[in-house]
Amino acid sequence: MKLAHSLIAFALVVIASFAGGYVLHDRVGGGSAEAKTIARVSDLPSPAMTLPDFTGIVASQGPAVVNISVSGKAKDADTEFPGIFPESPLQDFFRRFRIPAPHGKIPIQGQGSGFIVSPDGAILTNAHVVADADEVLVRLTDKREFKAKVVGSDRLSDVALLRISAKDLPTVKIGDSSKVRVGEWVVAIGSPFGFENSVTAGIVSAKSRTLPAEGYVPFMQTDVAINPGNSGGPLFNTSGEVIGINSQIYSRSGGYQGLSFAIPIDVAMDIEHQLLTKGKVTHGRLGVMIQEVNQALADSFGLDAPKGALVSSVEPESPAARARIQSGDIIVKFNGRDIERSSDLPSLVASTAPGSKASLEVWRQGKLMELHVTVGEMKHLAVREKSDDEATLSSNKLGLAIRPLNADEKTDVEGGRGLMVEAVKDGPASRAGIHPGDVILAINGVAIGGVEQLRDQIERAGNNIALLVLRGEQKMFVAIKVG
Repeated sequence: MKLAHSLIAFALVVIASFAGGYVLHDRVGGGSAEAKTIARVSDLPSPAMTLPDFTGIVASQGPAVVNISVSGKAKDADTEFPGIFPESPLQDFFRRFRIPAPHGKIPIQGQGSGFIVSPDGAILTNAHVVADADEVLVRLTDKREFKAKVVGSDRLSDVALLRISAKDLPTVKIGDSSKVRVGEWVVAIGSPFGFENSVTAGIVSAKSRTLPAEGYVPFMQTDVAINPGNSGGPLFNTSGEVIGINSQIYSRSGGYQGLSFAIPIDVAMDIEHQLLTKGKVTHGRLGVMIQEVNQALADSFGLDAPKGALVSSVEPESPAARARIQSGDIIVKFNGRDIERSSDLPSLVASTAPGSKASLEVWRQGKLMELHVTVGEMKHLAVREKSDDEATLSSNKLGLAIRPLNADEKTDVEGGRGLMVEAVKDGPASRAGIHPGDVILAINGVAIGGVEQLRDQIERAGNNIALLVLRGEQKMFVAIKVG
């Protein structure tokens, strides 16, 4: 009987709730029928979180997202496929079925995404989107197309700055990636597989991820669907602010498998600022090799918990050596920032301006101590793109992109004079064996110290040119046949 009465009571509750929108609910401490009270369902607190609506973000910020198409030529060898990590077996699979082109070059065409950060046409994207591109075409959501100039790029952070000749363009709102919380909703807009202005959404899965061969960027991990063509596009928070640049996926198939990574917008805006104000990008350097501190190492060093970056070796004459950092030190703080994992340190150092002072807190022989270091500059990783007054030499002559030496590079060259080869296009210089990283010291016996001087000497030289170049520590003459 009790069971029957219970079932009848349950049925009445259900009927009442459907009929009038009411439910019965116990008062605290009340157990009798008289202690029951009636409340509307709409008056009860809702335990469920409503899903976000991204339509406003897409409407307001979408017009500032652009499609980027590139064309050019790339070397057949050593070309990696964006979105697939170098150690992936897919890299080898794709290489096996590539058709070599003449002179070891293959034509490339690619697509990516970007977003407008200033009304006069400044656009941020990934460096790998525009790498090796001879022509960059930007398409807006209103179908207008512009040829873009690569103002500069930084391969270390994978950020590039483009510019198009236009005015009064829509721009995105820039957010603060340091305030991003794991678990918050985010939305991406881009051109996966060329499908322009595609919108995907998900959550932030983790922060400060270190990826293979990408140890200088504290990536944000998300589960937003990102595919080839999304690279360089913006990642928005629910306030419609850009908090990252979609950069990579981790995949065994070549397509999205639930793991995507974005460059924090704070990192990207720092790169943009350096390119606009200094014309180049610099990264800080300590000169140490580090490793992770596990529980066993923490116990052996007398550390209360596995944290910090264990210094395994120190480069001679490096900033770290001059600051008396030793092998066996555990760096637990850098400029007041805790080092929870060894991967935290490289990104903090790289984002520090060379020449600035930094404080280190290290654990040495069971004691904490503070050291001070003058941060050095990372060489051969900060890449400056050519500006108007440091132009690419005309492609019908040599096919070289060159620039003056920076301060550190001048110390490595006798006399401090020469020009750095930034890139080599298919042409006379490429066929003669000139490589990026070569330093041009002289042409036909005339010492070279500036871009205009080299251009003038090439015009006077005729069809036979002898370049004296410095490659590593070796000087050599390279004969180039022009025409």
